[in-house]
Amino acid sequence: MSWVSLTVEINAAHVEILSDKLFELGALSVDIQDASAGTEQEQPLFDEPGELTGEIWEQAAVTALFEQNADIPLIMQKVTQALRLTTEPEYRLARLEEQDWVRLTQAQFEPIKISSRLWIVPSWHPPPDPTAINLILDPGRAFGTGSHPTTQLCLSWLDSNIQSGETVLDYGCGSGILAIAALKLGARNVLGIDIDANAIAASRDNAVLNRCEPERILFSTTLDLSQTNKKEQRQVDKVVANILANPIIMLAPILMNALRKGGSLALSGILEEQANQVIDTYRQWFEINIASKKEGWVLLAGIKK
Repeated sequence: MSWVSLTVEINAAHVEILSDKLFELGALSVDIQDASAGTEQEQPLFDEPGELTGEIWEQAAVTALFEQNADIPLIMQKVTQALRLTTEPEYRLARLEEQDWVRLTQAQFEPIKISSRLWIVPSWHPPPDPTAINLILDPGRAFGTGSHPTTQLCLSWLDSNIQSGETVLDYGCGSGILAIAALKLGARNVLGIDIDANAIAASRDNAVLNRCEPERILFSTTLDLSQTNKKEQRQVDKVVANILANPIIMLAPILMNALRKGGSLALSGILEEQANQVIDTYRQWFEINIASKKEGWVLLAGIKK
């Protein structure tokens, strides 16, 4: 079985109407991308939670998937009418053959080397270095497969900074990858927090997959530091938060209170141009600076005063 892929390049003002019309005409799926992706004209768009800009690329490539017997000339005629254009927009067609989609998806995720002793390895792939600390992680319900620069920045920081027997808070744990890494790197107890119940479920599943001792790693939607020590309420030795700049700024008092005096903090999910704003917020409590950079993203590291 095969399908027909129809791609129309259109300006931003027409994207919504075009997408709706394609679905109305029988499209099985519609995908919108930057028409200039991969060129010097590529237009990066970033949204913060709670501040959706509603922006779309000035020139977008809208791709719809149809059954192989779809009448493309008729579809384009109706699209032109819906857009109220005087001439038919340019389009291109491709045939998409049936494939082993599971194998194809898996092929996109290879093991990722973080350091000489730390790897991220999909469950279907043999570890390149069986003697290393191998974090077993598959693409799933929550952010954090290890492929994003900010996740790698945080993992590198944990690899260099975790001391045996420390307690760690992973705020915005996503898939649980940072919390699991902290435990595998020697932390005594780790607490992962996320407001998304799906992230908590994914983190717990990944902890089981990585054979983490359940009494040493906990995940919750609410912050209760007594969970890191059954006997008393206490602050932690390390805090890591890989979210986005605006939530990190809002969380500053919470993360400050969670960390003991002299404890270490790592913050990422921050674009390089946002770094100074975050530093300005945290410097009243921390000695904090840019510790590392990767592909336009930064990791801020600090010590609580």
